[in-house]
Amino acid sequence: MKHNPDVLLISANEQKQILSNHLQAAIEIVETALKKKINGEVLLPDKISVVFDEATQNRINCMPGALLKDKLYGVKWVAVFPENPKDGYRNVTGTIILSELEHGHTLSVMDAGYLTEIRTAAVGATAAKYLSKADSESIGFIGAGQQARRHLDVVKIVRPNIKTCYVSSLPDGSTDRFIEEESVLHPDMTFINCRDDYESAVKKADIIVTAISGQEPILKAKWIKDGAFYIHVAGWEDEYAVPEKASKIVCDDWENVKHRTQTISRMFKEGLLKDEEVYGNLDEIVTGNKPARENDEEFIYFCSVGLAFIDVSFAKYVYEKAVETGAGTWFQF
Repeated sequence: MKHNPDVLLISANEQKQILSNHLQAAIEIVETALKKKINGEVLLPDKISVVFDEATQNRINCMPGALLKDKLYGVKWVAVFPENPKDGYRNVTGTIILSELEHGHTLSVMDAGYLTEIRTAAVGATAAKYLSKADSESIGFIGAGQQARRHLDVVKIVRPNIKTCYVSSLPDGSTDRFIEEESVLHPDMTFINCRDDYESAVKKADIIVTAISGQEPILKAKWIKDGAFYIHVAGWEDEYAVPEKASKIVCDDWENVKHRTQTISRMFKEGLLKDEEVYGNLDEIVTGNKPARENDEEFIYFCSVGLAFIDVSFAKYVYEKAVETGAGTWFQF
């Protein structure tokens, strides 16, 4: 009997070394994955999400997905505990297991926290590439943590004319840290510290990102200017009037979104939003099956919950780069 092949263990730091130098590739990974979806080349089994605390939305998700032509199958086991930063821990942690589909061997086990950050930001940035105004010059954040940082880094790739960043968060010094770190990475930009004044962070922004793990309607529709593009990242962070104001509502996948706890998911469950009122999915936009932004006056709302086959696509990229560069640690089960 043959021994199973060695498995490559890839840490978060090794992923950072691979991905931080190839952020443009993150957009390409997302676009390629979405094209595979619309061509019927992926499998997306139901995501299993178990919520352990309704108030905080502490949850652990099991997210499987397959890339059929690549003969790869993966699963992400990811914990999202929004209150963790108060205790000094990351709010997203987990593991990805990547397997090949010829003999079913495990190829790699890797950290899921950083990869999830990059995947989430890359999906938002891909949406911004098609749905924000081409001449967008400003971005506004509610939230100043890792997800906000990753979104700025990746959105700046698709909208290089962004020169002003407004940032707001809880009064905990996080906006100061955000500006201190990001101004080094983006010396061509002006950073406006809005502290906990969320309206000031949003009202002038061409692109709005709520990079928080909130469960209350913080973002108000009256703050949003015509022509803005909104990236809804986490759960319930905007009032119902925000999607009601939108010219277009676009999702990474509406069938997955509608069963979750996002703002528009709640509206759907309450009978306030119908299937036909959702404009479409991002794969339809990327492939040109549906028009993207059609004028500079549209306010466009984008909501994503995370699709496992995109995580698998990122895991594939990281695994191949790690093998190529000698990163990671090989081991036998």
